[in-house]
Amino acid sequence: MSRLAVAFSGPSNSGKTTLIEKISNLLKDELKVAIIKHDPKDKAIFDKDGKDSKRFFDSGAETIVVSPTRTSYFSHKSRDLDELIELFGKFDLLMVEGLKSWDLPRISVFREEIDESYLDYSNAIAIDKSVDIDRYNIPQNIDLLDLNDIKMIKEWILKYAKRV
Repeated sequence: MSRLAVAFSGPSNSGKTTLIEKISNLLKDELKVAIIKHDPKDKAIFDKDGKDSKRFFDSGAETIVVSPTRTSYFSHKSRDLDELIELFGKFDLLMVEGLKSWDLPRISVFREEIDESYLDYSNAIAIDKSVDIDRYNIPQNIDLLDLNDIKMIKEWILKYAKRV
């Protein structure tokens, strides 16, 4: 399989992370999955004050921490898609949460209501029964997916994901 990439967008607490996690768990035995999560408000905390890796990063250095079970890379520069693909190396499927400016097939996730501002860059929307779809005028070129049917979403991804 060629390397494929797909993106997910949606309001906070819509279920993007949970959906990506479910898809990753479903595919983990057949595909090597990579995930990029956007942190637009720069609020994620990766290490604690006083720890060596935080001290190294705070010194201004690009920092990599290697242990027997993981490798963590801390950079002072935002990376574009191509640079991140190089960092990941080998993978089959890359899932990106956020980063709506990146040119990737995109599933937007909604619960309760659809924020129509997402539709301009969505190729599909994933909703559950809490959304009254009849209240919205969804363009015909946007596929409608059942947020709780992970296999349906997996099939959409494998059909429409972009080769990278």
